[in-house]
Amino acid sequence: MARESFDKEIQFLRILALAGGAYNRQQLADRLGISVHTYDKTLRNLKNRIESLQPQLSEEQSLTLSEGLRYSYYETADPLLLLLFRGKSLKASESLRLSTILTQLQHQQLTAKELIDLCGDHLPDGESLPDEKTIRGDLRYLEEVGVIVKTGTDRPYRYRGACDLIDSLSDDELLDLYDYVDVMSNTQLPSVQGYMLRDNLKRALRKRDIAAHSTAAYIYKYHYPSRILDEAHLHTIFQAITKRARIRFLYLSPKSTSRYASQNTNPLFHRESKGLRETVLPLRVIYDHQYGRWYLIGYNGRQGLMKFRMEGLTQIEEGDVVEEEVFQQRLEEVLAEFENSWVTDTRNPTKVVARFFNPADSKVNFVLNRVKAQGQWGTVTIESDDSFLYEIEVNGTSEIKPWLRSFGSSCEVLKPRSLRLEFIKEWKEIAAYYEPESVRENF
Repeated sequence: MARESFDKEIQFLRILALAGGAYNRQQLADRLGISVHTYDKTLRNLKNRIESLQPQLSEEQSLTLSEGLRYSYYETADPLLLLLFRGKSLKASESLRLSTILTQLQHQQLTAKELIDLCGDHLPDGESLPDEKTIRGDLRYLEEVGVIVKTGTDRPYRYRGACDLIDSLSDDELLDLYDYVDVMSNTQLPSVQGYMLRDNLKRALRKRDIAAHSTAAYIYKYHYPSRILDEAHLHTIFQAITKRARIRFLYLSPKSTSRYASQNTNPLFHRESKGLRETVLPLRVIYDHQYGRWYLIGYNGRQGLMKFRMEGLTQIEEGDVVEEEVFQQRLEEVLAEFENSWVTDTRNPTKVVARFFNPADSKVNFVLNRVKAQGQWGTVTIESDDSFLYEIEVNGTSEIKPWLRSFGSSCEVLKPRSLRLEFIKEWKEIAAYYEPESVRENF
């Protein structure tokens, strides 16, 4: 299957989702490094893609993209950005052809030649008819990804949709499976595949006229737009790690004013890229839950260990394969470097000691439970009924600091002194915004 670049759409959606209506068309185009005409064309293409992939969208959701994704986060259980993943990796002609094949194989067994005839009847006017070689390639691809299966061993082979699991479930079992996938896709990472499975199960419920899918049983969700968009790169990177292959990409630092670089396919409009072209051996992918960021950890023969924010990766291509021994050696080096890393910091090992205060008048000590769940390799020592100590040896303090800060007044940093003073300064700045009598001043 051909793969089209999704880089421009990813950065386009990231700015719309994060900035909302803060920018006008010209400012958004300048930020992306594209013309207003290209901006309008990209917006139009994305809207068409959403409408073609999810025609049953509500009127409110259908307006969200043109309005800069300014929709209420709490009024939809489906992440709007997810719909774009369905169409990102296939050309328009392939998407039409594959959807036609899958539709025909849902309720009948067909051969490749029979599918050619049906494609001629069902493809829109103006679309070129596929030949037998193309259809056989499509069937091979769909069989590899597990959405269709061969039936029998006699030629010509017949194919049917792989719906055995869904069809074998009772209505109650299908609802239970949907609820399970709903919870897991909203709480586990990566989540895009879970959202897609959840959407497929919702379609299955709709086919059975089960209305329960229209009312969310669980209200927890974590639709952080930037995190979902970064997952577009995960499959390519995980595939390269599995193959022990290097990857090449153009890296645009998140600190840069430019968030997208064209591939200069038209020589009349060639311009120098502001990004850095890198070739690395991917070793690990790390997720920072506190900020919702993905990181790629790789090795470069010239610069050694390298760390990249996933949102800065564009134009990713797979390169040459390295020996297994080389990969394992580099991986061991990375694991040693990151042994005491809270996220990705590899400098200045520091001992951090903090006192946590237990919640008053609460049957459940949610502070202690959270520290045990999220405190990684740190140790907990009970001081009294009111507090406990948390100690950890960690590389640097900048990455653990947001986590400690998130506990508010339930956390008091004891060591190192420099970190304690930073917190005192921050809390005093915050206190200055409020009335003196409403803030406790026993820092």
